[in-house]
Amino acid sequence: MNYPEKVGTRLRYNFGNLREVLELPNLIEVQRNSYHWFLQEGLKEVFHDISPIQDFTGNLILEFLDYSLGENKYSVEECKERDVTYAAPLRVKVRLINKETGEVKEQEVFMGDFPLMTGKGTFIINGAERVIVSQLVRSPGVYFNGNVDDPSGKKLYTATIIPNRGAWLEFETDVNDHVFVRIDRTRKIPVTVLVRALGYGSKASVAGLFNENKYILETLNRDNTDSEEEALVEIYKRLRPGEPPTVESARSLLKSLFFDAKRYDLANVGRYKIEKKLKHGILHRRDPAADHQEPNGSNETGGREVKRDYIRELTKQDIIETIRYLLGLMDGEGSVDDIDHLGNRRLRSVGELLQNQFRIGLSRMERVVRERMTIQDVDVITPQVLINIRPVVAAIKEFFGSSQLSQFMDQTNPLAELTHKRRLSALGPGGLSRERAGFEVRDVHNSHYGRMCPIETPEGPNIGLIGSLSTYAQISPFGFIETPYRRVDKEHRRVTDEINFLTADEEEGKVIAQANAPLDDNSYFMGNRINARAPEIVVVPPEQVDYMDVSPKQVFSIATALIPFLEHDDANRALMGANMQRQAVPLLKAQAPLVGTGIELKAACDSGVVVLAKNPGTVERVTANNIEVRTDDGDIDRYKLLKFSRSNQGTCINQRPIVRHGERVTTGQPIADGPSPSQSELALGRNILVAFMTWEGYNYEDAILISEKLVKEDVFTSIHIEEYECDARDTKLGPEEITRDIPNVSEDVLKDLDERGIIRIGAEV
Repeated sequence: MNYPEKVGTRLRYNFGNLREVLELPNLIEVQRNSYHWFLQEGLKEVFHDISPIQDFTGNLILEFLDYSLGENKYSVEECKERDVTYAAPLRVKVRLINKETGEVKEQEVFMGDFPLMTGKGTFIINGAERVIVSQLVRSPGVYFNGNVDDPSGKKLYTATIIPNRGAWLEFETDVNDHVFVRIDRTRKIPVTVLVRALGYGSKASVAGLFNENKYILETLNRDNTDSEEEALVEIYKRLRPGEPPTVESARSLLKSLFFDAKRYDLANVGRYKIEKKLKHGILHRRDPAADHQEPNGSNETGGREVKRDYIRELTKQDIIETIRYLLGLMDGEGSVDDIDHLGNRRLRSVGELLQNQFRIGLSRMERVVRERMTIQDVDVITPQVLINIRPVVAAIKEFFGSSQLSQFMDQTNPLAELTHKRRLSALGPGGLSRERAGFEVRDVHNSHYGRMCPIETPEGPNIGLIGSLSTYAQISPFGFIETPYRRVDKEHRRVTDEINFLTADEEEGKVIAQANAPLDDNSYFMGNRINARAPEIVVVPPEQVDYMDVSPKQVFSIATALIPFLEHDDANRALMGANMQRQAVPLLKAQAPLVGTGIELKAACDSGVVVLAKNPGTVERVTANNIEVRTDDGDIDRYKLLKFSRSNQGTCINQRPIVRHGERVTTGQPIADGPSPSQSELALGRNILVAFMTWEGYNYEDAILISEKLVKEDVFTSIHIEEYECDARDTKLGPEEITRDIPNVSEDVLKDLDERGIIRIGAEV
């Protein structure tokens, strides 16, 4: 079953048995959507969280009202040339209220230049192109775990409430069935002490709260406190040893640790995960107006929005329900969690990482503002005087310049760029470290299916800690990775064209058929036995199938999906192949592969090296440097092509027009090739004749013999560009000068220098 198909400007033959149900998404939307969310929502949230700032008397109030980004000073190309950052000025409207006099001052304050994302999903920092890698971290929420105690053989359980920021709360059981709690990694205390401190002072009220549970009654016998006050003092002694404990200070400490939104934040995703596990109905504030909080969805990484006001600090009910669930586990009810499941790991993309940095900068600034409010004269004070933008600018600069997740972009070829932007890392601040990461974290998990590639990962110490997003995967509003499935109409045994994106949690318990399950022309299942997974491989009748895969390549990443006949390869060698394609240097004469997999065009276009037409129109003028297209509206779109510029890795970036004068173009049509694509299809190598044989031992192991023709005809020639700088400085002994007048050096050595002592253009060195 082969049929001709137009790919770019070429006619190719498709030998696939399956029709494509779903277009591939934009391959760098992970980066772009996340940054867009940050500019629209993320910044708003941070300003909302920090506002208002009050002085210690409560007389002066500083509020952040609105913000705007100005125009960028230089274009992307100019920034690279001048070694500056591609950024736009961030201006914030600030209001200062003096309660005593009732005076209100409003001002627009400049908050530093904010780095902008280019259209390719990268940042230009000091002239170098950088990528912010998405980070896979444990999602905030409540986790239950069970381990067998070695000597006694008894199963012990733990429960941990992990916030986005704030103190951890860990519950654990021991061999004698007592339940203990650790507050913020301190020594453990009986859990009943914490329950009493929450307002259930008497023994009877604690026992009644848990229906006279035998484990709680046992624990009460270990508890030396008798009232709420004693319990509070006991906790205070553990958290602040050496300070004189009072009931009031203990109460305020406990409140600020867990129940204060400024100090403790579960984030919307944490609240959602807790509600999902404990099902106790605490999710949103009952009256959103009560908090004057704009409804928003935090930790949003996708395009869709969560417009609700979540309770983002802990509640007493959360703690009590967690203890109840733990007691249930001891009696064999409920289930423990798998922390390597992708339902419990979420993605922090650019937007959220930036938001966290910005929050750190603003909270440092808040301290300075409070101090200045106290020191300076109240009558002459203005918002501009109060605000010191240094901490904010420094936090952002530090993140882009030296964070482990802000990386110098791998620009060897377009695939390397694309893969770098789709990379998922478990390392970095708040993540794992190479040394501590065990085998389980690195392993392929069944929840990776369609979300994270099981093949593409580095071979060294980072194996399994760095992965790549699968081809069709998207990021949900809460930061979980979703993969698409076709919904099955169970009644009629028919596969619909309705596409549902499911997170790893939502996929649990569903029966999912493979993409190649045999269907007739009307999308009805053929036969009565369908291969499916649930999550083990099962054979089921069609009426039990819930969903069907959209494509066989949805399991793999872009680099892996570029390998033809992947199913015949050993996984270890496929891993090496996927990684080594990224190391291919762009050739002088690119040549598209004879046998492709059908995503070469998409990979090249989305990587950003191919120039795409913005609007439909007719090509008016084509030169090696410029393309002009007269659009259907009568305007002229001008496209400037990059000529022989140096990439981050020293390879040559050169764009060539692939349209002719008078040609009609449509929106999104490739009009110029970059390095590596040939007719806008990714072309990383050449189609050459290979003999598979031995030759006098010259091709032993990984050595190869090549013909003279390959060298003479520049088949594998590539251009590399190196840049050398020489500074002439003013020193104490006078200014240095660049000259060809070097003592004791023969004229023969200096033959390629001009009269200024600089190498002449065209000299071979």
